[in-house]
Amino acid sequence: MIKLLPIGGADDIGASCFYLNIFGTGILLDCGIHPRKIDIEAIPDFSLLENQPLDFVIISHAHQDHIGGLPFLVKKYPHVIIFTTYQTREIAEITLHNAANILRDSPPADEKFEVYTHEEIDLLVRSFNCYKYEEEFFVEGLRHYSNARLKISFHDAGHILGSAGILIEHDGYKIFYTGDINLSHQNIMNGAHLPNTHLDTLILESTYAATDSSLLGSWEDELKRFAASANRVFENGGSILTPVFALGKTQEIIAGVYKLMKKGRMLETDIYTGGIGRQISRIYDRNKYLVNRNDPDLELRDIWQNDLYKVENLSIFRKRPSIILASSGMMIEGTASFRLAKWWLKQKNWAIFIVGYVDVLSPGYNIVEAKQGDKIKLTDTSEPEEINCLVERFYFPSHSRREDLLKIVKKTKPQNVVLIHGEPPAKNWLGYNILHNFKNTKVYSSESGNWITLKS
Repeated sequence: MIKLLPIGGADDIGASCFYLNIFGTGILLDCGIHPRKIDIEAIPDFSLLENQPLDFVIISHAHQDHIGGLPFLVKKYPHVIIFTTYQTREIAEITLHNAANILRDSPPADEKFEVYTHEEIDLLVRSFNCYKYEEEFFVEGLRHYSNARLKISFHDAGHILGSAGILIEHDGYKIFYTGDINLSHQNIMNGAHLPNTHLDTLILESTYAATDSSLLGSWEDELKRFAASANRVFENGGSILTPVFALGKTQEIIAGVYKLMKKGRMLETDIYTGGIGRQISRIYDRNKYLVNRNDPDLELRDIWQNDLYKVENLSIFRKRPSIILASSGMMIEGTASFRLAKWWLKQKNWAIFIVGYVDVLSPGYNIVEAKQGDKIKLTDTSEPEEINCLVERFYFPSHSRREDLLKIVKKTKPQNVVLIHGEPPAKNWLGYNILHNFKNTKVYSSESGNWITLKS
């Protein structure tokens, strides 16, 4: 019997974690943490795994909503064996240590919520078993009751460096978990490589399924629009704050801005970055010939960047118009972008450019939905802030457009599709269109704690 149990990330973006029981072998697909929640509420509901075999964890990529819960899991299940790509392991060593620093500086209110140490992260990362894209390996759990082992392979998901869809095969039955997948090219990463096979079950993300793709444009068109808006801000003596995720979006936007400047489309000015984004950029450089990239000769270290964390007085940005890339991308309270935004909103002729996904309950969403002159509260408990600066949104998606999600279904021809990693409107749009266009396909909307039987 093959069964699926979502224990996190079923119907929103955060804490992705999906349990598969394949003839007695227990596998977790990802183990993330929720960016907006705190303490025990932020991690997957591991209590749902009680009395279930758990042998392996397979990590699709190193974003915290897919890997951040792993240190908590191994405290409870120290015997699990972890698999991922080489690049994800390299990035995870940085991001998990950074998360440990955040926990140390802001200890949880719940005493039962046991945090982890840097020493534990070192041991955890060293235990990762890593494979290249499309390299096959075989596993079976301690309670496996089938004569056939499981064959597993990673397939380039085109999302960020090291991201992978996961193909699991058992006795001819094929399951593909997309993780976060992007079929389109970005500034650095090329689009996904899907497995060249028909599937029995497709576990499909749905992040942008509710978004009209005409709003997204292409990366090239959005870069032109970005450059035109940036030049107007610079000409008026303003600086631009661009909230970005340290992993993925930072590297893609740096590369895009650099290309615009070198082509003469955008005024050459100072770029500020900081924190772990700079360390991750070095990993992108080290792996430039090992993954499928647009321009392997581009090295991020060759792009001059000032250190944001060495800036002592923000008035420096009045003296020379600059572009500042600061995490987090959703301006979560306590992050660099959140702190800068509170100052930025007061500045006339300046701008905040939103370039990625923002959760509807995040401060970033409150800002992007407002207009100049509006008064908004960045958080439920903060005082209202008047927006004096320009706020503009650009779409540089690292997830597939909804038409591309349908292309994945068309190419792989699955019997079953399980929709994950999306809010209800996204899953509703995608589910309806799969049923409408693929008559023989069965669609499941995942719900945390509810079993789905894939094969009896």
